[in-house]
Amino acid sequence: MTDQMLLVFGILAGAVGLFAWGRPRADVVAILVVLALMVSRVLTPQEALAGFGDPVVILIAAIFIVGEALVNTGVEHRLVEAVLKAGGGHEIRLIVLIMLLAGGIGAFMSSSAIVAMFIPVVLEITNKTGLNRKRLLMPLSVAALISGMMTLIASSPNMIIDNTLRARGLAPLSFFSWTPFGLAVLATGIAFMLGARRLLSPQRTAEDAGTTSPSVSDLLGSYGLTQRWHRLGVPAGSPLIHQSVAQLQPLYDHFGAVLVGVEKHPRGHTQFLPALPETVVEADDAIFVIAGQEQAHQLIDTQHLRELPLLDARQRYEALQDIGAAEVMLAPESKFIGKTLGELEFPSRDRVTVLAIRHRGAPLPANLADQPLDFGDTLLVGGDWADIGQLWEDRENFVILTLPAEYHERLPARRRAPVAVGILVAMVAVMAFELLPNAATALLAALAMIASGCVRLDAIYRIISWKTVVLIAGMLPLATALTKTGATVLMAHGLVTALGSLGPVAMLAVVFLVTALVGLFLSNSATAVLIAPVAIEAAQALHVSPQAFAMTVAIACCAAYVTPVSSPVNMLVMEPGGYAFGDYVKVGLPLLFLTMLVTVALVAVIYPF
Repeated sequence: MTDQMLLVFGILAGAVGLFAWGRPRADVVAILVVLALMVSRVLTPQEALAGFGDPVVILIAAIFIVGEALVNTGVEHRLVEAVLKAGGGHEIRLIVLIMLLAGGIGAFMSSSAIVAMFIPVVLEITNKTGLNRKRLLMPLSVAALISGMMTLIASSPNMIIDNTLRARGLAPLSFFSWTPFGLAVLATGIAFMLGARRLLSPQRTAEDAGTTSPSVSDLLGSYGLTQRWHRLGVPAGSPLIHQSVAQLQPLYDHFGAVLVGVEKHPRGHTQFLPALPETVVEADDAIFVIAGQEQAHQLIDTQHLRELPLLDARQRYEALQDIGAAEVMLAPESKFIGKTLGELEFPSRDRVTVLAIRHRGAPLPANLADQPLDFGDTLLVGGDWADIGQLWEDRENFVILTLPAEYHERLPARRRAPVAVGILVAMVAVMAFELLPNAATALLAALAMIASGCVRLDAIYRIISWKTVVLIAGMLPLATALTKTGATVLMAHGLVTALGSLGPVAMLAVVFLVTALVGLFLSNSATAVLIAPVAIEAAQALHVSPQAFAMTVAIACCAAYVTPVSSPVNMLVMEPGGYAFGDYVKVGLPLLFLTMLVTVALVAVIYPF
């Protein structure tokens, strides 16, 4: 063993120790690895920094943008609605549907994003059906992890391992090489979770009631507005027709009513608009007003309106995509203190409407325009979500107290869902037929999502998980160092010498377990970077298919079920599900061995020795 080998093993051991300790952050550890490889002169500066220009890093960053487009356009939400409709309140059916949906969508986007999107949905299901959240969130987590086994772009380890094969001049894995393994493991996981759900809490817990954020309905109820909400139709002949909101404001002030929004029907499509000063009311529109019963009837009689039924759940969801509400408080130095709403002209200044005021904990009566504001008053404001968000910037005057759950669930590009689906299908087709390099294909898809408005250009730096990108870019040079110094060959030969006599099948099982064990301490991306070259080298020494060993490592990297720290997916569901460390071990350990058996059996069939 040479001095440079010892240096590389020392750097590797130090990185593993820091990853296991959890300090500093994983991406900072990766930067320290790059610095150590340069300072020790194991790699040249160009070699140590090459990871930041590696195609796999570009590919992963682009996939984050493509995944965000599926969220923004509501593709995921439409599938969730189908699950809710099909699953009803039956626990077994819901577990199967949630796992199928998470496993399917995760084939094309981040598993962490899948879980983050589905947690509010699962919590809403438990609230409506009375089911135990523990029995639904763990299956969600498991399915999201398994989704990483579905396609080339389903997880970063898959892309890293495919890149490792290409770098060694070996035949790469195709886009759908993972799919048989993912489907088999998903079927095994579903069957296992249907039985293992009994290992989790059998009864609803106290945490099963409510969600972390109130809804818009909750906010309206807290200000006593639920019974004051009216939806009024504007028939032909109404004096409101062709009048703007600004022109009609004196009328609403006269009746002590607050105009919240307007419902329009251009070319047969329903559109909801906030009550902005320039919004014009037309025939066959509907207006949303907050008023007492007597004031509402006076408005109906004098303006020739008609009372309409309130929106159903589907319509309410669509309306809340465009019109939102939030609770704000006046800041101590606010220049609004002592002035009335009429003097401030909120709709013109901030493009939001004050729906209600709470003074010293009690909602104020109607005729808000004449109410002077005081320090500590809380205002319930309504308007476009973007305009509500702008109140964050006016820290001199406002402090935002409550943003409802709908703020985080809005779909800013939902009308572009067909475009997003088309781009996704085109990307998958090009990758499947290898018409272009994968990195170029994903980058083109990401640019198309941005150009078509599925993702906002100013949001891409927030969308991309730079921690993941830096982690992978910083760890890739370590694999280069292991190969350059001969350490990879040394470890592979040691593995073959110790276990080669057991045969390829036993070797695959050992490789799977070693990968899973390393994955308890390192991220799955770092595990793939370190283990894949060793496994491929061992396969070549045994004169068996390197693709078989590469696939085994890829599946094992994604099978991070055993501890909450094995994957961000597990951490995401830990708090809302109320899970303890032991819950992951009880479910994850047997599932890990089942995944190993399925993987080794399929590898032996698909890549015969």
